[in-house]
Amino acid sequence: MDPTAAHYMFQDDPFLMPRNAANSRLFSLSKESGRNAAKYIIKQFPQYFDKTFAEPNIPCLMPETFTPQIEGVSEEALKERIHLRRVKDSVDLFDQLVQAGTTVSLETTNSLLDLLCFYGDGESTPEKEKEEEDLEEPGVNASEQKAPKRQFQRGSQSSGSRWRENNNAERIFKIMPERNAHSYCTMIRGMVKHGASAKAYDMYIDLLNERHKADVHTFNALITAVPYLKERFLERWELAKVFLNHMAQQEVQPNLLTFNALLKTLRRCGGVGRSMSLLAIKEMEALDIEPSLATYDHLLFIFYRGADLCPSGIISEVLDDVEKRSFTPQDPDDGMDFSISALFKLGWKANFFGTAMQVCCDLKDIKLAYQLNKAMEKGDNWKFLDMDRLNAYWSKFFSLLCMMEQIDVVLKWYKEMSPSHFYPTPKNILDLLQALDAANHLEAIPSVWEDMKQLGFNRRQDLLQELLSLMSREQHPEEIQLAFAKCAEDIKAVYEQSVREQALLEWTGSALGHVALLFSRAGRTQDAWNMMERFQQINRIPTDQVMEEFLNCAKQTNCPDEAIKLVKLAAALGLPSSQRLKSRTEKEFELSEKQK
Repeated sequence: MDPTAAHYMFQDDPFLMPRNAANSRLFSLSKESGRNAAKYIIKQFPQYFDKTFAEPNIPCLMPETFTPQIEGVSEEALKERIHLRRVKDSVDLFDQLVQAGTTVSLETTNSLLDLLCFYGDGESTPEKEKEEEDLEEPGVNASEQKAPKRQFQRGSQSSGSRWRENNNAERIFKIMPERNAHSYCTMIRGMVKHGASAKAYDMYIDLLNERHKADVHTFNALITAVPYLKERFLERWELAKVFLNHMAQQEVQPNLLTFNALLKTLRRCGGVGRSMSLLAIKEMEALDIEPSLATYDHLLFIFYRGADLCPSGIISEVLDDVEKRSFTPQDPDDGMDFSISALFKLGWKANFFGTAMQVCCDLKDIKLAYQLNKAMEKGDNWKFLDMDRLNAYWSKFFSLLCMMEQIDVVLKWYKEMSPSHFYPTPKNILDLLQALDAANHLEAIPSVWEDMKQLGFNRRQDLLQELLSLMSREQHPEEIQLAFAKCAEDIKAVYEQSVREQALLEWTGSALGHVALLFSRAGRTQDAWNMMERFQQINRIPTDQVMEEFLNCAKQTNCPDEAIKLVKLAAALGLPSSQRLKSRTEKEFELSEKQK
Protein backbone atom coordinates (compact mmCIF):
# COMPACT_ATOMS: atom_id res chain seq x y z
CA MET A 1 0.00 0.00 0.00
CA ASP A 2 1.18 3.49 -0.84
CA PRO A 3 0.85 5.50 2.40
CA THR A 4 0.67 8.77 0.45
CA ALA A 5 -2.33 7.61 -1.58
CA ALA A 6 -5.94 8.16 -0.54
CA HIS A 7 -8.55 5.42 -0.10
CA TYR A 8 -9.03 3.30 -3.23
CA MET A 9 -12.61 4.53 -3.69
CA PHE A 10 -11.32 8.02 -4.57
CA GLN A 11 -8.77 7.03 -7.21
CA ASP A 12 -11.10 7.47 -10.17
CA ASP A 13 -11.02 11.28 -10.08
CA PRO A 14 -7.92 12.98 -8.61
CA PHE A 15 -9.53 16.41 -9.07
CA LEU A 16 -12.21 15.47 -6.53
CA MET A 17 -9.76 13.94 -4.06
CA PRO A 18 -11.14 14.85 -0.60
CA ARG A 19 -9.00 16.85 1.80
CA ASN A 20 -10.66 15.84 5.06
CA ALA A 21 -13.20 13.49 6.61
CA ALA A 22 -16.17 15.73 5.82
CA ASN A 23 -15.25 15.86 2.12
CA SER A 24 -14.68 12.11 1.99
CA ARG A 25 -18.13 11.49 3.46
CA LEU A 26 -19.70 13.86 0.94
CA PHE A 27 -17.86 12.06 -1.87
CA SER A 28 -19.03 8.60 -0.78
CA LEU A 29 -22.61 9.83 -0.32
CA SER A 30 -22.52 11.40 -3.78
CA LYS A 31 -21.37 8.17 -5.42
CA GLU A 32 -24.06 6.13 -3.65
CA SER A 33 -26.69 8.77 -4.44
CA GLY A 34 -25.73 8.61 -8.12
CA ARG A 35 -26.15 4.84 -8.16
CA ASN A 36 -29.57 5.08 -6.53
CA ALA A 37 -30.63 7.81 -8.96
CA ALA A 38 -29.65 5.59 -11.90
CA LYS A 39 -31.62 2.65 -10.45
CA TYR A 40 -34.64 4.89 -9.92
CA ILE A 41 -34.59 6.20 -13.51
CA ILE A 42 -34.28 2.70 -14.96
CA LYS A 43 -37.10 1.40 -12.77
CA GLN A 44 -39.50 4.34 -13.25
CA PHE A 45 -38.93 4.80 -16.98
CA PRO A 46 -38.20 1.33 -18.39
CA GLN A 47 -39.57 2.35 -21.82
CA TYR A 48 -36.40 4.35 -22.47
CA PHE A 49 -34.21 1.29 -21.85
CA ASP A 50 -35.97 -1.37 -23.93
CA LYS A 51 -33.12 -2.04 -26.35
CA THR A 52 -32.47 -5.50 -24.97
CA PHE A 53 -31.68 -7.40 -28.18
CA ALA A 54 -28.36 -9.21 -28.28
CA GLU A 55 -26.72 -11.86 -30.43
CA PRO A 56 -26.48 -14.46 -29.09
CA ASN A 57 -29.31 -13.80 -26.61
CA ILE A 58 -28.28 -14.81 -23.08
CA PRO A 59 -31.33 -14.33 -20.79
CA CYS A 60 -29.37 -14.26 -17.52
CA LEU A 61 -27.34 -11.29 -18.80
CA MET A 62 -30.37 -9.28 -19.94
CA PRO A 63 -31.69 -6.38 -17.79
CA GLU A 64 -34.35 -7.29 -15.28
CA THR A 65 -37.93 -6.63 -16.37
CA PHE A 66 -39.83 -4.36 -13.99
CA THR A 67 -43.11 -4.01 -15.89
CA PRO A 68 -45.94 -6.60 -15.49
CA GLN A 69 -46.38 -8.85 -18.50
CA ILE A 70 -49.65 -10.59 -17.51
CA GLU A 71 -52.78 -8.57 -18.24
CA GLY A 72 -56.24 -8.96 -16.73
CA VAL A 73 -57.49 -9.85 -13.25
CA SER A 74 -56.16 -13.23 -12.20
CA GLU A 75 -54.18 -14.87 -9.46
CA GLU A 76 -51.22 -15.31 -11.82
CA ALA A 77 -51.20 -11.55 -12.46
CA LEU A 78 -51.28 -10.98 -8.69
CA LYS A 79 -48.31 -13.31 -8.19
CA GLU A 80 -46.35 -11.44 -10.85
CA ARG A 81 -47.00 -8.05 -9.22
CA ILE A 82 -46.01 -9.43 -5.82
CA HIS A 83 -42.79 -10.75 -7.35
CA LEU A 84 -42.09 -7.31 -8.86
CA ARG A 85 -42.71 -5.73 -5.41
CA ARG A 86 -45.46 -3.43 -6.72
CA VAL A 87 -47.25 -2.93 -3.42
CA LYS A 88 -50.16 -0.71 -4.48
CA ASP A 89 -50.86 -2.66 -7.68
CA SER A 90 -50.84 -5.93 -5.74
CA VAL A 91 -53.36 -4.66 -3.18
CA ASP A 92 -55.63 -3.23 -5.87
CA LEU A 93 -55.57 -6.48 -7.86
CA PHE A 94 -56.25 -8.52 -4.71
CA ASP A 95 -59.29 -6.34 -3.91
CA GLN A 96 -60.58 -6.78 -7.47
CA LEU A 97 -60.27 -10.55 -7.18
CA VAL A 98 -62.13 -10.58 -3.86
CA GLN A 99 -64.89 -8.31 -5.21
CA ALA A 100 -65.28 -10.58 -8.25
CA GLY A 101 -65.81 -13.53 -5.90
CA THR A 102 -62.54 -15.23 -6.90
CA THR A 103 -60.90 -17.19 -4.11
CA VAL A 104 -57.22 -16.35 -3.72
CA SER A 105 -55.11 -19.26 -2.50
CA LEU A 106 -53.66 -19.18 1.00
CA GLU A 107 -50.11 -19.32 -0.39
CA THR A 108 -50.62 -16.26 -2.61
CA THR A 109 -52.35 -14.31 0.17
CA ASN A 110 -49.47 -15.08 2.51
CA SER A 111 -47.04 -13.82 -0.16
CA LEU A 112 -49.03 -10.59 -0.33
CA LEU A 113 -48.87 -10.29 3.47
CA ASP A 114 -45.11 -10.83 3.28
CA LEU A 115 -44.84 -7.94 0.83
CA LEU A 116 -47.05 -5.60 2.87
CA CYS A 117 -45.35 -6.39 6.17
CA PHE A 118 -41.89 -5.95 4.71
CA TYR A 119 -42.57 -2.52 3.20
CA GLY A 120 -44.95 -1.34 5.93
CA ASP A 121 -47.85 -0.82 3.54
CA GLY A 122 -45.78 1.64 1.48
CA GLU A 123 -44.47 1.44 -2.05
CA SER A 124 -41.16 -0.28 -2.78
CA THR A 125 -38.23 2.15 -3.25
CA PRO A 126 -34.46 1.61 -3.49
CA GLU A 127 -34.08 3.12 -0.02
CA LYS A 128 -36.74 0.86 1.50
CA GLU A 129 -35.21 -2.21 -0.11
CA LYS A 130 -32.05 -1.56 1.95
CA GLU A 131 -33.81 -0.17 5.02
CA GLU A 132 -33.07 -1.62 8.44
CA GLU A 133 -34.72 -1.20 11.78
CA ASP A 134 -34.01 2.29 13.06
CA LEU A 135 -33.54 1.39 16.71
CA GLU A 136 -31.99 4.05 18.89
CA GLU A 137 -30.09 3.20 22.05
CA PRO A 138 -31.55 5.63 24.58
CA GLY A 139 -29.76 6.17 27.86
CA VAL A 140 -30.36 3.35 30.31
CA ASN A 141 -31.40 4.28 33.85
CA ALA A 142 -28.72 3.78 36.45
CA SER A 143 -31.23 2.04 38.71
CA GLU A 144 -34.47 0.23 38.03
CA GLN A 145 -36.03 2.16 40.90
CA LYS A 146 -35.27 5.50 39.26
CA ALA A 147 -38.19 6.94 37.26
CA PRO A 148 -37.53 7.49 33.56
CA LYS A 149 -37.26 11.04 32.27
CA ARG A 150 -40.11 10.51 29.80
CA GLN A 151 -43.32 8.56 30.09
CA PHE A 152 -42.94 4.95 28.96
CA GLN A 153 -45.56 3.79 26.48
CA ARG A 154 -46.03 0.04 26.14
CA GLY A 155 -45.25 -1.22 22.69
CA SER A 156 -44.02 2.06 21.22
CA GLN A 157 -40.50 2.42 19.87
CA SER A 158 -38.43 5.51 20.43
CA SER A 159 -38.32 6.28 16.71
CA GLY A 160 -42.14 6.48 16.54
CA SER A 161 -44.64 3.86 15.39
CA ARG A 162 -44.85 3.47 11.60
CA TRP A 163 -47.57 0.79 11.56
CA ARG A 164 -50.84 2.50 10.59
CA GLU A 165 -54.05 1.46 12.29
CA ASN A 166 -56.18 -0.88 10.12
CA ASN A 167 -53.70 -0.78 7.25
CA ASN A 168 -53.93 -3.07 4.24
CA ALA A 169 -52.02 -5.89 5.94
CA GLU A 170 -54.44 -5.92 8.91
CA ARG A 171 -57.47 -5.59 6.63
CA ILE A 172 -56.43 -8.49 4.40
CA PHE A 173 -55.49 -10.61 7.42
CA LYS A 174 -58.96 -10.11 8.91
CA ILE A 175 -60.84 -11.13 5.74
CA MET A 176 -58.74 -14.24 5.09
CA PRO A 177 -61.06 -17.27 5.13
CA GLU A 178 -58.29 -19.37 6.64
CA ARG A 179 -54.98 -18.56 8.29
CA ASN A 180 -51.99 -20.72 9.04
CA ALA A 181 -48.88 -20.21 11.16
CA HIS A 182 -47.17 -18.39 8.27
CA SER A 183 -49.95 -15.76 8.26
CA TYR A 184 -49.55 -15.02 11.97
CA CYS A 185 -45.75 -15.07 11.88
CA THR A 186 -45.64 -12.64 8.95
CA MET A 187 -47.93 -10.20 10.77
CA ILE A 188 -45.88 -10.42 13.97
CA ARG A 189 -42.59 -9.77 12.19
CA GLY A 190 -44.07 -6.89 10.20
CA MET A 191 -45.50 -5.25 13.33
CA VAL A 192 -42.17 -5.53 15.15
CA LYS A 193 -40.25 -4.21 12.15
CA HIS A 194 -42.48 -1.15 11.86
CA GLY A 195 -42.80 -0.23 15.52
CA ALA A 196 -46.06 -1.83 16.67
CA SER A 197 -44.54 -4.11 19.31
CA ALA A 198 -47.66 -4.27 21.52
CA LYS A 199 -49.79 -5.38 18.58
CA ALA A 200 -47.16 -7.98 17.70
CA TYR A 201 -47.35 -9.42 21.21
CA ASP A 202 -51.16 -9.56 21.04
CA MET A 203 -50.91 -11.30 17.67
CA TYR A 204 -48.54 -13.84 19.21
CA ILE A 205 -51.14 -14.60 21.90
CA ASP A 206 -53.70 -15.14 19.11
CA LEU A 207 -51.26 -17.51 17.40
CA LEU A 208 -50.98 -19.57 20.59
CA ASN A 209 -54.75 -19.58 21.05
CA GLU A 210 -55.14 -20.96 17.51
CA ARG A 211 -52.66 -23.71 18.48
CA HIS A 212 -50.12 -22.70 15.86
CA LYS A 213 -46.35 -22.72 16.34
CA ALA A 214 -44.11 -19.73 15.64
CA ASP A 215 -40.90 -20.13 13.65
CA VAL A 216 -37.45 -19.08 14.82
CA HIS A 217 -37.57 -15.76 12.92
CA THR A 218 -40.78 -14.77 14.70
CA PHE A 219 -39.28 -15.52 18.10
CA ASN A 220 -36.22 -13.48 17.14
CA ALA A 221 -38.45 -10.51 16.31
CA LEU A 222 -40.42 -10.85 19.57
CA ILE A 223 -37.21 -10.99 21.65
CA THR A 224 -36.01 -7.82 19.90
CA ALA A 225 -39.30 -6.10 20.80
CA VAL A 226 -39.04 -6.88 24.55
CA PRO A 227 -37.56 -3.46 25.57
CA TYR A 228 -40.64 -1.79 24.06
CA LEU A 229 -43.06 -4.07 25.90
CA LYS A 230 -41.70 -3.78 29.43
CA GLU A 231 -40.26 -0.85 31.35
CA ARG A 232 -38.29 -2.38 34.22
CA PHE A 233 -35.06 -4.24 33.61
CA LEU A 234 -36.08 -7.42 35.45
CA GLU A 235 -39.44 -7.50 33.67
CA ARG A 236 -37.67 -7.34 30.32
CA TRP A 237 -35.48 -10.31 31.17
CA GLU A 238 -38.48 -12.29 32.46
CA LEU A 239 -40.41 -11.70 29.22
CA ALA A 240 -37.39 -12.65 27.10
CA LYS A 241 -37.10 -15.82 29.18
CA VAL A 242 -40.79 -16.58 28.49
CA PHE A 243 -40.12 -16.48 24.74
CA LEU A 244 -37.05 -18.70 25.14
CA ASN A 245 -39.07 -21.23 27.15
CA HIS A 246 -41.80 -21.20 24.49
CA MET A 247 -39.12 -21.97 21.89
CA ALA A 248 -38.05 -24.99 23.92
CA GLN A 249 -41.67 -26.14 24.38
CA GLN A 250 -42.43 -25.78 20.65
CA GLU A 251 -39.10 -27.48 19.78
CA VAL A 252 -37.89 -24.47 17.79
CA GLN A 253 -34.11 -24.59 17.39
CA PRO A 254 -32.49 -21.19 18.14
CA ASN A 255 -29.97 -19.79 15.69
CA LEU A 256 -27.31 -17.07 15.77
CA LEU A 257 -29.91 -14.33 15.26
CA THR A 258 -31.82 -15.59 18.30
CA PHE A 259 -28.86 -15.05 20.61
CA ASN A 260 -27.98 -11.74 18.97
CA ALA A 261 -31.57 -10.57 19.52
CA LEU A 262 -31.32 -11.68 23.17
CA LEU A 263 -28.03 -9.83 23.68
CA LYS A 264 -29.47 -6.78 21.94
CA THR A 265 -32.30 -6.80 24.49
CA LEU A 266 -29.87 -7.41 27.39
CA ARG A 267 -28.03 -4.22 26.35
CA ARG A 268 -31.06 -2.44 27.78
CA CYS A 269 -31.50 -4.48 30.93
CA GLY A 270 -28.97 -2.72 33.20
CA GLY A 271 -27.15 -4.92 35.67
CA VAL A 272 -29.36 -7.89 34.78
CA GLY A 273 -27.82 -7.82 31.32
CA ARG A 274 -24.30 -8.41 32.59
CA SER A 275 -25.13 -11.53 34.58
CA MET A 276 -27.34 -13.05 31.90
CA SER A 277 -25.26 -12.19 28.83
CA LEU A 278 -22.45 -14.55 29.83
CA LEU A 279 -25.01 -17.34 30.29
CA ALA A 280 -26.25 -16.62 26.76
CA ILE A 281 -22.69 -16.92 25.39
CA LYS A 282 -22.22 -20.25 27.20
CA GLU A 283 -25.50 -21.49 25.74
CA MET A 284 -24.23 -20.56 22.25
CA GLU A 285 -21.10 -22.60 22.87
CA ALA A 286 -23.19 -25.56 24.05
CA LEU A 287 -25.24 -25.40 20.84
CA ASP A 288 -22.07 -25.03 18.72
CA ILE A 289 -23.19 -21.64 17.32
CA GLU A 290 -20.31 -19.38 16.34
CA PRO A 291 -20.74 -15.71 17.34
CA SER A 292 -20.79 -12.99 14.71
CA LEU A 293 -19.34 -9.49 15.03
CA ALA A 294 -22.72 -8.23 16.27
CA THR A 295 -22.56 -10.76 19.12
CA TYR A 296 -19.24 -9.37 20.29
CA ASP A 297 -20.42 -5.79 19.81
CA HIS A 298 -23.45 -6.38 22.06
CA LEU A 299 -21.22 -8.04 24.66
CA LEU A 300 -18.73 -5.16 24.77
CA PHE A 301 -21.52 -2.61 25.06
CA ILE A 302 -23.02 -4.49 28.02
CA PHE A 303 -19.74 -4.66 29.94
CA TYR A 304 -18.04 -1.40 28.93
CA ARG A 305 -20.93 1.04 28.78
CA GLY A 306 -20.16 4.67 29.77
CA ALA A 307 -17.91 5.28 32.76
CA ASP A 308 -18.77 1.90 34.32
CA LEU A 309 -15.83 -0.07 32.94
CA CYS A 310 -15.06 -3.70 33.69
CA PRO A 311 -11.50 -5.06 33.82
CA SER A 312 -9.90 -5.93 30.48
CA GLY A 313 -10.57 -9.68 30.87
CA ILE A 314 -13.77 -9.73 28.80
CA ILE A 315 -12.40 -7.77 25.84
CA SER A 316 -9.17 -9.80 25.92
CA GLU A 317 -11.14 -13.03 25.53
CA VAL A 318 -13.24 -11.47 22.77
CA LEU A 319 -10.17 -10.32 20.83
CA ASP A 320 -8.53 -13.73 21.25
CA ASP A 321 -11.54 -15.21 19.44
CA VAL A 322 -11.89 -12.47 16.82
CA GLU A 323 -8.26 -12.46 15.66
CA LYS A 324 -8.52 -16.17 14.77
CA ARG A 325 -11.41 -15.67 12.32
CA SER A 326 -12.20 -13.93 9.06
CA PHE A 327 -15.86 -12.93 9.39
CA THR A 328 -18.68 -12.90 6.86
CA PRO A 329 -21.99 -11.04 7.34
CA GLN A 330 -24.54 -13.23 9.15
CA ASP A 331 -26.66 -10.63 10.94
CA PRO A 332 -27.96 -7.23 9.73
CA ASP A 333 -26.34 -5.82 12.87
CA ASP A 334 -22.91 -7.08 11.85
CA GLY A 335 -22.60 -3.64 10.29
CA MET A 336 -22.12 -4.18 6.57
CA ASP A 337 -24.98 -2.03 5.23
CA PHE A 338 -23.25 0.89 3.53
CA SER A 339 -26.26 2.20 1.58
CA ILE A 340 -27.00 5.91 1.44
CA SER A 341 -30.01 5.42 3.73
CA ALA A 342 -27.79 3.78 6.35
CA LEU A 343 -25.25 6.61 6.10
CA PHE A 344 -27.97 9.17 6.78
CA LYS A 345 -29.57 7.22 9.63
CA LEU A 346 -29.36 8.80 13.07
CA GLY A 347 -30.14 5.58 14.90
CA TRP A 348 -27.79 3.03 16.42
CA LYS A 349 -25.89 0.63 14.23
CA ALA A 350 -23.59 -2.13 15.38
CA ASN A 351 -19.91 -1.51 14.73
CA PHE A 352 -17.73 -3.99 16.56
CA PHE A 353 -14.35 -2.58 15.58
CA GLY A 354 -15.33 0.98 16.49
CA THR A 355 -16.82 -0.14 19.81
CA ALA A 356 -13.79 -2.27 20.65
CA MET A 357 -11.36 0.55 19.82
CA GLN A 358 -13.34 2.91 22.05
CA VAL A 359 -13.03 0.36 24.88
CA CYS A 360 -9.25 0.19 24.30
CA CYS A 361 -9.12 3.99 24.55
CA ASP A 362 -11.20 4.02 27.73
CA LEU A 363 -8.96 1.35 29.28
CA LYS A 364 -5.85 3.14 27.91
CA ASP A 365 -4.53 -0.26 26.79
CA ILE A 366 -2.32 0.06 23.71
CA LYS A 367 -1.57 -3.69 23.59
CA LEU A 368 -5.25 -4.47 23.20
CA ALA A 369 -5.49 -1.83 20.47
CA TYR A 370 -2.65 -3.48 18.53
CA GLN A 371 -4.35 -6.85 18.94
CA LEU A 372 -7.64 -5.41 17.70
CA ASN A 373 -5.94 -3.82 14.69
CA LYS A 374 -4.35 -7.13 13.81
CA ALA A 375 -7.80 -8.77 13.96
CA MET A 376 -9.32 -6.02 11.78
CA GLU A 377 -6.71 -6.58 9.07
CA LYS A 378 -7.19 -10.36 9.03
CA GLY A 379 -8.93 -11.70 5.93
CA ASP A 380 -11.93 -9.61 4.87
CA ASN A 381 -12.67 -8.19 8.31
CA TRP A 382 -11.74 -4.69 7.09
CA LYS A 383 -14.80 -4.76 4.83
CA PHE A 384 -17.03 -4.27 7.86
CA LEU A 385 -15.78 -0.67 8.08
CA ASP A 386 -17.12 1.84 5.57
CA MET A 387 -15.44 5.23 5.11
CA ASP A 388 -17.19 6.84 8.09
CA ARG A 389 -16.49 3.96 10.46
CA LEU A 390 -12.96 3.50 9.14
CA ASN A 391 -12.18 7.15 9.83
CA ALA A 392 -13.66 6.96 13.34
CA TYR A 393 -11.76 3.72 14.06
CA TRP A 394 -8.36 5.06 12.99
CA SER A 395 -9.02 8.40 14.69
CA LYS A 396 -9.52 6.67 18.05
CA PHE A 397 -6.50 4.43 17.46
CA PHE A 398 -4.29 7.41 16.65
CA SER A 399 -5.42 9.32 19.75
CA LEU A 400 -4.48 6.29 21.85
CA LEU A 401 -1.08 6.09 20.14
CA CYS A 402 -0.43 9.76 20.91
CA MET A 403 -1.29 9.13 24.54
CA MET A 404 0.61 5.87 25.16
CA GLU A 405 3.39 5.41 22.57
CA GLN A 406 6.87 6.83 22.00
CA ILE A 407 6.96 9.80 19.63
CA ASP A 408 8.94 7.93 16.94
CA VAL A 409 6.26 5.25 16.83
CA VAL A 410 3.51 7.89 16.74
CA LEU A 411 5.11 9.71 13.80
CA LYS A 412 5.66 6.42 11.94
CA TRP A 413 1.97 5.53 12.28
CA TYR A 414 0.97 9.08 11.38
CA LYS A 415 2.98 8.93 8.16
CA GLU A 416 1.52 5.54 7.17
CA MET A 417 -2.08 6.24 8.21
CA SER A 418 -2.74 9.65 6.65
CA PRO A 419 -4.34 9.87 4.13
CA SER A 420 -4.29 6.22 3.05
CA HIS A 421 -6.28 5.03 6.10
CA PHE A 422 -7.98 8.09 7.53
CA TYR A 423 -8.18 11.87 7.58
CA PRO A 424 -7.04 13.27 10.95
CA THR A 425 -9.66 15.17 12.91
CA PRO A 426 -8.92 18.44 14.77
CA LYS A 427 -8.70 16.37 17.96
CA ASN A 428 -6.09 14.09 16.35
CA ILE A 429 -3.98 17.11 15.40
CA LEU A 430 -4.31 18.47 18.94
CA ASP A 431 -3.29 15.07 20.36
CA LEU A 432 -0.29 14.98 18.01
CA LEU A 433 0.83 18.48 19.06
CA GLN A 434 0.59 17.49 22.72
CA ALA A 435 2.57 14.31 22.03
CA LEU A 436 5.28 16.36 20.29
CA ASP A 437 5.36 18.69 23.28
CA ALA A 438 5.63 15.84 25.80
CA ALA A 439 8.51 14.29 23.83
CA ASN A 440 10.25 17.67 23.27
CA HIS A 441 10.06 17.05 19.52
CA LEU A 442 8.75 20.46 18.47
CA GLU A 443 10.91 20.65 15.34
CA ALA A 444 8.20 18.53 13.62
CA ILE A 445 5.60 21.30 14.05
CA PRO A 446 6.16 22.93 10.62
CA SER A 447 5.26 19.66 8.84
CA VAL A 448 2.15 19.35 11.03
CA TRP A 449 1.20 22.90 10.03
CA GLU A 450 1.45 21.92 6.34
CA ASP A 451 -0.91 19.01 7.02
CA MET A 452 -3.32 21.34 8.82
CA LYS A 453 -3.47 23.56 5.75
CA GLN A 454 -4.09 20.53 3.53
CA LEU A 455 -6.86 19.29 5.83
CA GLY A 456 -8.54 22.69 5.95
CA PHE A 457 -7.88 23.21 9.68
CA ASN A 458 -5.88 26.43 9.25
CA ARG A 459 -8.80 28.49 10.62
CA ARG A 460 -9.39 26.46 13.74
CA GLN A 461 -8.84 28.91 16.62
CA ASP A 462 -7.98 26.20 19.17
CA LEU A 463 -5.39 24.57 16.92
CA LEU A 464 -3.78 27.89 15.97
CA GLN A 465 -3.50 28.92 19.62
CA GLU A 466 -1.93 25.59 20.56
CA LEU A 467 0.46 25.72 17.61
CA LEU A 468 1.61 29.29 18.38
CA SER A 469 1.89 28.57 22.09
CA LEU A 470 4.18 25.58 21.54
CA MET A 471 6.42 27.36 19.00
CA SER A 472 6.88 30.46 21.18
CA ARG A 473 7.34 28.79 24.54
CA GLU A 474 11.13 28.36 24.37
CA GLN A 475 14.13 29.56 22.38
CA HIS A 476 15.31 27.07 19.72
CA PRO A 477 18.30 26.86 17.35
CA GLU A 478 18.31 29.37 14.50
CA GLU A 479 17.19 26.91 11.80
CA ILE A 480 14.13 25.88 13.80
CA GLN A 481 13.32 29.50 14.67
CA LEU A 482 13.34 30.43 10.99
CA ALA A 483 10.93 27.55 10.23
CA PHE A 484 8.68 28.67 13.11
CA ALA A 485 8.72 32.24 11.78
CA LYS A 486 7.60 30.94 8.37
CA CYS A 487 4.67 29.18 10.09
CA ALA A 488 3.90 32.41 11.99
CA GLU A 489 3.87 34.29 8.67
CA ASP A 490 1.32 31.83 7.25
CA ILE A 491 -0.83 32.09 10.37
CA LYS A 492 -0.65 35.90 10.24
CA ALA A 493 -1.92 35.77 6.64
CA VAL A 494 -4.80 33.54 7.72
CA TYR A 495 -5.79 35.98 10.48
CA GLU A 496 -5.51 38.99 8.16
CA GLN A 497 -7.64 37.33 5.48
CA SER A 498 -10.23 36.30 8.07
CA VAL A 499 -10.41 39.87 9.39
CA ARG A 500 -10.90 41.22 5.85
CA GLU A 501 -13.67 38.68 5.21
CA GLN A 502 -15.23 39.44 8.62
CA ALA A 503 -15.08 35.73 9.46
CA LEU A 504 -15.17 34.25 12.96
CA LEU A 505 -11.38 34.20 13.32
CA GLU A 506 -10.14 37.40 14.98
CA TRP A 507 -6.83 38.50 16.48
CA THR A 508 -6.40 37.89 20.19
CA GLY A 509 -3.75 39.39 22.43
CA SER A 510 -2.06 36.02 22.98
CA ALA A 511 -1.99 35.21 19.25
CA LEU A 512 -0.48 38.63 18.46
CA GLY A 513 2.11 38.18 21.18
CA HIS A 514 3.13 34.70 19.97
CA VAL A 515 3.53 35.85 16.34
CA ALA A 516 5.50 38.96 17.37
CA LEU A 517 7.74 36.84 19.57
CA LEU A 518 8.41 34.31 16.78
CA PHE A 519 9.30 37.10 14.32
CA SER A 520 11.58 38.66 16.93
CA ARG A 521 13.48 35.43 17.59
CA ALA A 522 14.00 34.94 13.84
CA GLY A 523 15.47 38.47 13.52
CA ARG A 524 12.54 39.76 11.42
CA THR A 525 12.44 43.15 13.12
CA GLN A 526 10.05 44.94 10.75
CA ASP A 527 7.52 42.08 10.79
CA ALA A 528 7.72 41.97 14.59
CA TRP A 529 7.14 45.74 14.82
CA ASN A 530 4.08 45.47 12.58
CA MET A 531 2.64 43.00 15.07
CA MET A 532 3.49 45.37 17.95
CA GLU A 533 1.51 48.13 16.24
CA ARG A 534 -1.41 45.73 15.97
CA PHE A 535 -1.69 45.73 19.77
CA GLN A 536 -2.72 49.38 19.73
CA GLN A 537 -5.21 48.79 16.91
CA ILE A 538 -7.13 46.10 18.81
CA ASN A 539 -6.68 47.71 22.25
CA ARG A 540 -4.53 44.92 23.66
CA ILE A 541 -1.38 45.17 25.81
CA PRO A 542 1.71 43.08 24.91
CA THR A 543 3.31 41.03 27.68
CA ASP A 544 6.69 41.88 29.16
CA GLN A 545 8.20 38.82 27.47
CA VAL A 546 7.10 40.05 24.03
CA MET A 547 8.57 43.52 24.72
CA GLU A 548 11.87 42.08 25.92
CA GLU A 549 12.17 39.72 22.96
CA PHE A 550 11.51 42.55 20.52
CA LEU A 551 14.18 44.64 22.19
CA ASN A 552 16.62 41.71 21.89
CA CYS A 553 15.76 41.47 18.18
CA ALA A 554 16.37 45.19 17.70
CA LYS A 555 19.72 44.84 19.45
CA GLN A 556 20.69 41.79 17.36
CA THR A 557 19.90 43.61 14.11
CA ASN A 558 21.31 46.92 15.45
CA CYS A 559 18.11 48.91 14.99
CA PRO A 560 18.05 51.64 17.68
CA ASP A 561 15.12 53.36 15.96
CA GLU A 562 12.97 50.27 16.50
CA ALA A 563 14.04 50.14 20.17
CA ILE A 564 13.00 53.78 20.64
CA LYS A 565 9.65 53.04 18.97
CA LEU A 566 9.16 50.24 21.51
CA VAL A 567 9.90 52.61 24.44
CA LYS A 568 7.40 55.11 23.04
CA LEU A 569 4.76 52.36 22.64
CA ALA A 570 5.28 51.20 26.22
CA ALA A 571 4.98 54.78 27.48
CA ALA A 572 1.85 55.38 25.38
CA LEU A 573 0.24 52.24 26.83
CA GLY A 574 1.28 53.27 30.35
CA LEU A 575 3.16 50.02 30.99
CA PRO A 576 5.24 49.70 34.18
CA SER A 577 8.02 48.15 32.06
CA SER A 578 8.53 51.35 30.05
CA GLN A 579 11.21 52.65 32.45
CA ARG A 580 13.12 49.36 32.31
CA LEU A 581 12.97 49.31 28.52
CA LYS A 582 14.22 52.92 28.43
CA SER A 583 17.19 52.01 30.64
CA ARG A 584 18.06 48.98 28.50
CA THR A 585 17.90 51.04 25.34
CA GLU A 586 20.25 53.67 26.78
CA LYS A 587 22.77 51.05 27.94
CA GLU A 588 22.71 48.55 25.07
CA PHE A 589 22.44 50.83 22.02
CA GLU A 590 24.73 53.51 20.63
CA LEU A 591 22.30 56.45 20.37
CA SER A 592 22.78 59.74 18.59
CA GLU A 593 22.08 63.01 20.39
CA LYS A 594 18.70 63.25 18.69
CA GLN A 595 17.82 59.69 19.71
CA LYS A 596 18.92 60.37 23.29
